[in-house]
Amino acid sequence: MPLVAFENVVKKFNGTAVLDGLSFSVSAGEIFCIVGPSGTGKSVTLKHIVRLLTPTSGRILLDGVDVAASSGAELMRIRGRIGYLFQSGALLAWMTVQDNVALPLRETTHLSEEEISRRTQEALAAVGLSDAAAKYPSELSGGMQKRAGLARAIVRKADIVLYDEPTSGLDPVTAATINELIVKLNKARSITSIVVTHDLGAALAFADHIMLLDKGRAVVCAKPDGFARSTVPEVRAFLAAAKGEWS
Repeated sequence: MPLVAFENVVKKFNGTAVLDGLSFSVSAGEIFCIVGPSGTGKSVTLKHIVRLLTPTSGRILLDGVDVAASSGAELMRIRGRIGYLFQSGALLAWMTVQDNVALPLRETTHLSEEEISRRTQEALAAVGLSDAAAKYPSELSGGMQKRAGLARAIVRKADIVLYDEPTSGLDPVTAATINELIVKLNKARSITSIVVTHDLGAALAFADHIMLLDKGRAVVCAKPDGFARSTVPEVRAFLAAAKGEWS
């Protein structure tokens, strides 16, 4: 049984379908990359997994449990398994890095401050930010802010992490560092990683599967080699456009 599965998911906003019968599945422990044109529903897909959005129709299953039909303690349990790295990092400007990372533990657990501190330091160390705990977000570079957001995403020992454009706005060297962290955490912590990205080169390098989302539908879902060799017109056009950006 897949860890995450979308079954014919439709999401409409003001009568317009952003997701239009989307179906795909993600196995435990893999890095699953979602690519595609802007405005085609990639971030909307992530928000359904953590129930920030509810589908108009269809099902989203996590370990066989329908996320959209869950509520109360069951929904809290599901969300407790999921970390979310937002595109902006979404750090609170008035809190230190340590307090930003500790926030999910303080809001959703009854752990002692000593244990919260220990877990926070562990998460910061995992992303290479041990020395930045006392700094404020405004004192961090864009890449460091993304790493702090990632530390917050994993601090509850999530076994699924959702990444929404984790390298957007970053220079190539910093972007490569973030991509290396995604792979490192996937392997070291057996994290299932679902990554929305425009960085097709990185996806081809480290993903277990790549899905091209276009007009709210999964056009192709394949291993990197199969994706690169696909003869589907939408995939060829996307690969050509990406190659133009690289050259």
